[in-house]
Amino acid sequence: MTPLQRYIVEEIATDHAEGLLSRREALRRLGLLGLGASAAAALLAACSSDKTVAPATTSSAAASSAAPGVAGALPSTSITFSGPDGRTLQAAWAEAPKPRGGVLVIHENTGLTPFIRSVTGRFAGIGYSALAVDLLSEEGGTASFSDPAAATAALGRTPQDRFVADLQAGLAELARRTPGNKLGATGFCFGGGLTWLLLTSGTPQLAAATPFYGPFAGGEIHTNVAVLAVYAALDTRVDASRPQAEQALAQAGVPHETFVAAGADHAFFNDTGQRYNPTAAGEAWRRVTDWYARYLG
Repeated sequence: MTPLQRYIVEEIATDHAEGLLSRREALRRLGLLGLGASAAAALLAACSSDKTVAPATTSSAAASSAAPGVAGALPSTSITFSGPDGRTLQAAWAEAPKPRGGVLVIHENTGLTPFIRSVTGRFAGIGYSALAVDLLSEEGGTASFSDPAAATAALGRTPQDRFVADLQAGLAELARRTPGNKLGATGFCFGGGLTWLLLTSGTPQLAAATPFYGPFAGGEIHTNVAVLAVYAALDTRVDASRPQAEQALAQAGVPHETFVAAGADHAFFNDTGQRYNPTAAGEAWRRVTDWYARYLG
């Protein structure tokens, strides 16, 4: 099991422990990922013993009205482009009229959702053309899955090397569409982990990155990139890898800062989810936009 596969498995167990998934649904999702019934039950029991309080929830309607950057967001469009080995990649593209830079947006373990498409539009609205690659393109795209859990399971079965190759192809496409501009990458949850993976795989196209509550799987930072790492104070699972990430950034000697959102839990920026925290999301958005203004233009 790769670190990203383990992350998906643990996230399902944590969602069950926090009351976001029923036991039956959690077992079904773990089964789709290939876990046997006894192993899945043991995992749920272990996570439940560590979690006793479910997080507060926010209605999606109220969340959307308060989401940072939405008011000035520009529309995104669906595009395709040539990826590695001649494969066709799907993506969401939002173009800024006079781009100050480009941002690769990396989706969560649910694929290229309306939330991620919205984020590309938010970046375009503040002057950064944005591209979000659908990492399920080879499977027909996120929209081809009627069951979100099946989309997550498909991502869990995908080799990490394919993710890196597809995202690097996305950066090349982004560079082609924003000539002469510096590029950044912003990933959420699973996508935050992939942002770290890009940095440790060597991605010279990147000038800046802002991974949101993404697990750091270890390794050295192999690119000269300015990193703003975003975490949530209540997200102890992902936060456990923060010291290792900060050490890697320090050893690489790259500009870096860490923001830990007080009182917020995992996925606090997703305004369509139950852990959305408008105060933390607003502060994180301010810091990200300031970071890109400093390192992208």
